Amino acid sequence: MAIKSLQQRLSLLVLLPAGLLLLLIGVFGFIYMRGTLLDEWQDASIVKLQRAAHQIDMRLGRITDWIHMFHKTSDNRGGPIIQEWILDQLRSLKGVTRAELKWKDNDRLQSMPMPMHRDAGSMGGTRMMRFHQARIAEVTPPSYNAQTGQETVNLISQLKDESDTVVGTLEISVRFEYLLEGIKALGWWQTEQACLIDEAGAYLCHTKAIMKEGMPFGGSGDPFETALLKAIKKKPFGTVLGPGQPPDQVGGFYRLRYAPWTIVLFAAGKKVLAPIIQFRTYYFVGGVIVILIILAFIRMVVGKMVSSFTEISSAAESVARGDYGKPILVRGRDEIAQLTRSFNIMVDGLKERDFVTNTFGRYVDQEIAEKLMKLPEATRLGGEKRDVAILMSDIRGFTHLSETLSPDAVISLLNRYFSRLIDVIQKHQGIIVDFFGDGVLVFFDPLDGPAGTVIHKGVACALEMQNAMAGFNAEMRKNQLPEFATGIGVNAGEVVVGNIGSETRAKYGIVGSPVNLTHRIQSTAKGGEVVISEAVYRQVSGYVHIQRSFVMSLKGIKGEMNLYVVEGIKSPSSPDLL
Repeated sequence: MAIKSLQQRLSLLVLLPAGLLLLLIGVFGFIYMRGTLLDEWQDASIVKLQRAAHQIDMRLGRITDWIHMFHKTSDNRGGPIIQEWILDQLRSLKGVTRAELKWKDNDRLQSMPMPMHRDAGSMGGTRMMRFHQARIAEVTPPSYNAQTGQETVNLISQLKDESDTVVGTLEISVRFEYLLEGIKALGWWQTEQACLIDEAGAYLCHTKAIMKEGMPFGGSGDPFETALLKAIKKKPFGTVLGPGQPPDQVGGFYRLRYAPWTIVLFAAGKKVLAPIIQFRTYYFVGGVIVILIILAFIRMVVGKMVSSFTEISSAAESVARGDYGKPILVRGRDEIAQLTRSFNIMVDGLKERDFVTNTFGRYVDQEIAEKLMKLPEATRLGGEKRDVAILMSDIRGFTHLSETLSPDAVISLLNRYFSRLIDVIQKHQGIIVDFFGDGVLVFFDPLDGPAGTVIHKGVACALEMQNAMAGFNAEMRKNQLPEFATGIGVNAGEVVVGNIGSETRAKYGIVGSPVNLTHRIQSTAKGGEVVISEAVYRQVSGYVHIQRSFVMSLKGIKGEMNLYVVEGIKSPSSPDLL
């Protein structure tokens, strides 16, 4: 059935996105929460397994530390008495059932008798032999010991001479039950599926009947167990998700530090994700209810909104084409009326912004722009004569510098340079007339005030621009780029201020001989200098330090001129120089 009315079309266009949005929120929310629950289980399982592994490693670590201490007696660094004492300490450790040292003599292993005597010269008839290096070669799986009636684990350390030949072994037997005491005390070991396997996948112990009869871990060909075993061989710890969405099973593992064993933990995916599965059902029911409510609300209020929206939409299209047109008539006092009123205010703001941009440029301080807008000459071609301060700056040696850099690099450096200067100029309420190459022309308009105030601002602005160059050049050095040296000239005089151009394209600026004179003054400044004219000096002489003065004949100017190089601010008495 074709949709004929705008109300029906709008209802569909609003309802369809709302339904899709709810669906997407539900799907992504489900996926996010599912991932969060799985991540939480994975993190928690790693923590559990880490604590369990620590319980076993802590017990093995005590024994391993004494074995390593025995290793340090190599090359006669300890002697028989120390070796015997270390063996006694090993035998006294909790859980140790046997500590035996065997030396290889004539291709036969001779055991040191127990107990061992303190006399190094009489060691039960068997002399302690010298060894060069040692390492723990093997930690055996648990095996039943007929003498003790318990399962024991053997830690075997090989003792080698300088030629890397085994000359003896140190064997320590530990009760397997003692190693498991710590993890069996953990609550989750009694309630969840977990096991301890060796590097070949053989089960050493387990919590429930998860071991396939007569098969090692992963031996049944189960894809999940195979993937988990593969991960165990690659990483010391981690988690693996089984097939399915949500996964049928999730598993985590943690490898021991002192034995080639790994603790493995299992859980059913539905058990881990039970809260989110329940949430999915509730969300579906709630989503249907919300869609019905939205549909009823749209049908109730959309009628009177359509006409207003159409009018505003048409006006917005006209504004996009640059035709601001007449303001839209505001009807009523509700939200639609407020929207219409706000639209009219926005259009008025766009008109004013475009006028300011086209007339004064983008780099005029907003406060100054508002003051200029109140002047008659700001809104028409032509202008009036006023005394202003004029500032002009230029980068020294930039022509040569630009020839050594790529065009993109030149533009990039200039943009970074001008961004520093623009901030300073706007701070002192200067009006940027134009950028020409690497230079900038600025004037300071007193409007209805005295010219002395803006002259002070012009000098302060020039000094701060030179100070800003220090930070800019530090950045250049850091990036291994060439530094800039800027010369600045400041002048004051009577110019014509106003809109220059045509009806279609005009710009607020200045015209007059003082502008040309400022350019000449600027050309006398060396890199890092601020040079001011006699007219400027008369206004600021009591507030600034003059580094030097000089007399020069300038092109187009009759006679010689007194020029001054400003070094800094002498007195804070003038707020415009702060």
